[in-house]
Amino acid sequence: MIEVHETDELIEIDNGAIKAAVRKRGYVSGIAAGTFVDKRTGARDLGFGLSIVDFLLEPLAEGATPQPGQYRFGGDYRRVHGDIPKRYVEGPQICTQARELNWRVWRGEDAVALRTTFTWTVGYPPYRAGSVWEQTLVFPEGTRYCFSADRVRSANACPSLVLRIDMPGHIKHTGGREFEHVYLSYFDLTIPSTEFVLDFPPDERFLYRRQRDRIPRRFYRAYQVKVSGRPGPWLAGMTLDPATPYEAWCHQRGYVCMIQEVWGRPVRRGDVLGAAYLLGWFDDRAEMDAAYDAHRGWNFLELTTRGSELLSWKGVP
Repeated sequence: MIEVHETDELIEIDNGAIKAAVRKRGYVSGIAAGTFVDKRTGARDLGFGLSIVDFLLEPLAEGATPQPGQYRFGGDYRRVHGDIPKRYVEGPQICTQARELNWRVWRGEDAVALRTTFTWTVGYPPYRAGSVWEQTLVFPEGTRYCFSADRVRSANACPSLVLRIDMPGHIKHTGGREFEHVYLSYFDLTIPSTEFVLDFPPDERFLYRRQRDRIPRRFYRAYQVKVSGRPGPWLAGMTLDPATPYEAWCHQRGYVCMIQEVWGRPVRRGDVLGAAYLLGWFDDRAEMDAAYDAHRGWNFLELTTRGSELLSWKGVP
């Protein structure tokens, strides 16, 4: 049976295989930092949280320059944002500035689901505020993984709307001592932690940009946590429709920055965009690939509820 404990600050979940918590106040959205625990090994996440949500952006043409009061890139900001031209569409940044989110919880026989919404209040000309973000989390009983999904109903027409998230999450470390490797499925690349000792910008190494004719078979990022100083399990964040990610960073800026942007396609006012993810602990690559293949193609999580009861749930394209 899944255990759920709720306070004014946190919702804590124990599904028998993993423990996690959702923070209602402060640094919000997704799974709270340091609370995603693999009960088998004792490993826990190393960053600022998992499936964390930021704001809406729009890519700019190559060679564009930052606008006053807008998203900053290049120059003094190259270490953080590289020379990748973008501008804000709507804010504020949910994780740092929403301050408080109201979560609803549904309990079922073999799963627990949580959902919250937030309406962006700042629009950056020529765009207006008012897009609505919704996040759904589902914790099945007895699995070393859970699911997350973001859904946005756009208040604007935009030639290329982008939702920025952290997936699975950033990696806080000291000289790479807390983790062993990073794995990027879209490059089939395993990177030792020693590659992240010195800072480098996102467009210098390991940058993913979607290409229409080169969509990877699987899209996930994972890092191998050390437990008692020895290589332990992998914490993976999987975007279950490999065509949904628009851009993904894996660079060092005092920590390993795992920014990911989804969608990057034209939208009309009222259009809905989204992405679904699997977050979990795995012993090896074979386990990760099998989990991805079993859930490939999901973009949304649909719930059937009655009052506070979860009757059923499913992932849909």
